[in-house]
Amino acid sequence: MSEAGKIVVIDDEESVREVVRAYLEKDHFTVYVAANGREGLALAERHQPDLIVLDLMLPDVSGEEICHEVRSRSDVPILMLTAKASEEERVAGLVAGADDYLVKPFSPRELVARVRAVLRRTQGVQTPLVETLRFDEGRLEIDTVKRSVRRDGHAIELTPNEYKLLLALARYPGRVYSRFELVNRVQGYDYEGYERTIDVHVKNLRKKLEPDPGKPRYVETVTGVGYRLSKL
Repeated sequence: MSEAGKIVVIDDEESVREVVRAYLEKDHFTVYVAANGREGLALAERHQPDLIVLDLMLPDVSGEEICHEVRSRSDVPILMLTAKASEEERVAGLVAGADDYLVKPFSPRELVARVRAVLRRTQGVQTPLVETLRFDEGRLEIDTVKRSVRRDGHAIELTPNEYKLLLALARYPGRVYSRFELVNRVQGYDYEGYERTIDVHVKNLRKKLEPDPGKPRYVETVTGVGYRLSKL
């Protein structure tokens, strides 16, 4: 097995698959390739990769659907490839659960760099400052060792980015974080995407965490500045 880890590449263009495979293997990754979504899901299930490179436009199932299916059972990082260049479509990929995206045509060297960056963000081991953070008289609990979240005793399933966002806010409740600060804390300093992606993560986090997402109790918006975790 390669030192760098295992990557599953799902793309219906043979030329893209082979170029991506060649560059990733040169960087010491073990690479498995699939020409459609179902084949890619089967490869991911069989090999348990460290990251998936996923094309948005596939012949059998859309990239968003594959992304949702992967996210329903795994936190494996996903780098989405797309020929769609609009901000709305890129944000849609992030909403579906992708950790980063790359617009076609792309530089194979940039793809390898982004794969490395995503893996650094998602595999970095940090020593927690405390074991459990509790808010709202214990109704909200964040276990920083198990990386789990509970509200009213019920487990809340968060993506890695949603968890990192919540933990960043929870370290200093009441402190207001700008979108730029949160992008850096969640996506990393080498992330070149839009600050608006934080709004997407906040929206998804509220849907899962808040008793009433329309009237947030925990993750508050500070107009013109950013977000904070309420001091409860």
